[in-house]
Amino acid sequence: MKPALLLIDLQQDFLRGSTFGSVTRAAARLLTYCRQAAIPVLHVWTTVQRNPDRRMPHWREAGRWDCLAGTEGHAPPPALRPMATETILQKTVFSPFVEHDVAELLRRSGCDTVWLAGVHLHACVRTTALDAYQRGFAVVIIEDATGSDDPLHAAITRLYLSRRGIRFASSHELAPFAGEQSRPITLTVPRRSSLTWAKRVEALRQLRQRLTEAAEKLTELIVSEIHKPVRYARAEVQRSVALVEATLKNALPLHETGRVRYRPLGCVGVITPWNNPVAIPIGKIAPAILYGNTVVWKPSPLAEQVSRALSTLLPSHQLVLGGAEAAVAVMEAVDAVTFTGSSAAGYVAQAICSRRRIPLQAELGGNNAAIVCEDADLRDAAQQIAEAAFGFAGQRCTANRRVIVIESVLDAFLHELRFAVQSLVCGDPREEATQVGPMITSAAAERVAALVADAEPLFAARAGTVVWGRDPHSEIVQEETFGPVLVVQPARDWDEAIELCNGTRYGLVASLFSRDSRRQTDFLERAEAGILKLNRATADADAESPFGGWKHSGIGPAEHGASDREFYTRVQAIYGE
Repeated sequence: MKPALLLIDLQQDFLRGSTFGSVTRAAARLLTYCRQAAIPVLHVWTTVQRNPDRRMPHWREAGRWDCLAGTEGHAPPPALRPMATETILQKTVFSPFVEHDVAELLRRSGCDTVWLAGVHLHACVRTTALDAYQRGFAVVIIEDATGSDDPLHAAITRLYLSRRGIRFASSHELAPFAGEQSRPITLTVPRRSSLTWAKRVEALRQLRQRLTEAAEKLTELIVSEIHKPVRYARAEVQRSVALVEATLKNALPLHETGRVRYRPLGCVGVITPWNNPVAIPIGKIAPAILYGNTVVWKPSPLAEQVSRALSTLLPSHQLVLGGAEAAVAVMEAVDAVTFTGSSAAGYVAQAICSRRRIPLQAELGGNNAAIVCEDADLRDAAQQIAEAAFGFAGQRCTANRRVIVIESVLDAFLHELRFAVQSLVCGDPREEATQVGPMITSAAAERVAALVADAEPLFAARAGTVVWGRDPHSEIVQEETFGPVLVVQPARDWDEAIELCNGTRYGLVASLFSRDSRRQTDFLERAEAGILKLNRATADADAESPFGGWKHSGIGPAEHGASDREFYTRVQAIYGE
């Protein structure tokens, strides 16, 4: 295998806004790697001229003059500028293969594989990939260096291309994976449970007992595999027991009247992440089984040891191990999907489930804000927010990612916050006192470091970094970092604080630190999140309350509590005698 890298439309007119900062950084890292490895690089640019005007018809109709030759927007960012020895291919349509003999150019260099990076995945990257594939080249799309302004269309494109032998890989895994072809995974899933309601209740009682007995072993596995501090690992296992208890306690009847009943969905696909490898699966699998469904569980490969151990404790289910391809195979085979993961992966789940018209429940992360008002107990607020932001290195969907502070108390709050962050205990996750351990992978740490490097620093500590978020449209404000970073956003007054709180696409948790009952009432009325907290930081949730996000943080019914029957069953009305 000899690859060549094609950088597609990584031009400033296409990269405006906060969405593509991570794409630009990954593409720059990839470009450096290719130059060091003597891999040929082709820069593919959309180029528009005033005369002759060869813009595509939809650009003409929109009066769009992006990527006009000679303008700043036509050029790539400085980190992606071509070297004198590298080829630039100018194009006016989606693919460079239409206007240039790219295949001959690649073959003269001895290349049989193309690595594609750039924007947009659903348009120019897709068309270029198909043109290269049609001409006999192996194609690898570098997913972290590729972006789209239409994420659902991009998710559909990813599925479409991956089924045609086009490989997706991250820039961190090119060497071992770039030459592999995706292998289709087919599953045969159980459709019906043979257990009565009484036996299903008993199965959950036994599960509760097994979890209690295995608590120490599970805690040790969580600490060793994902580096979660032992205090949080132990709490997670305790929460899993509480989730089983809450499932049994809040179970709703399957027959409300003689004419209405609730039937199981069939086989439920359970797709879970690595950061809560026991509690999140239990919170999904327990109600799925209670309401008469069979279960196929696909955990994250980053928590495989914990998942294998947990699988031995569960009632009847099918465990599927693997990465993204395995998750897709599960979603293609089951009757409903409950999913917890990233926003990008959520679009893939949404594309599959909508095409198959099966129910989807998805928890897709959060960019959670806490508002701190003039009358708040500033020391208490700072201590809570610091732990909620940096505990477990910020790798919680409910972590306090942003703090919005009324300007009149900003200096006083920052004084308390600095002390609180510096007081957090960092170190070996096996130590009882540790609150902040390492991040899950070096790639995750590099991603967060790159985000911080582009932000305006406020102060740094061993636990992590506190940065300014003065520009509400910046990437560090808008995106979920999922790492040890806290963004401080000053607000002139109460109305601006609420506006900033609601000012991202996410809506999982929001909190308010104020003793003013009128502000509390207004906050509860206006905050756009599925979980609201008063004088408490955003992290964590109890086992009995519904758990679900608004806006981009969730799809479908909430998890837990009375919401379980809403998702895991479907209503059936009966007429006649």
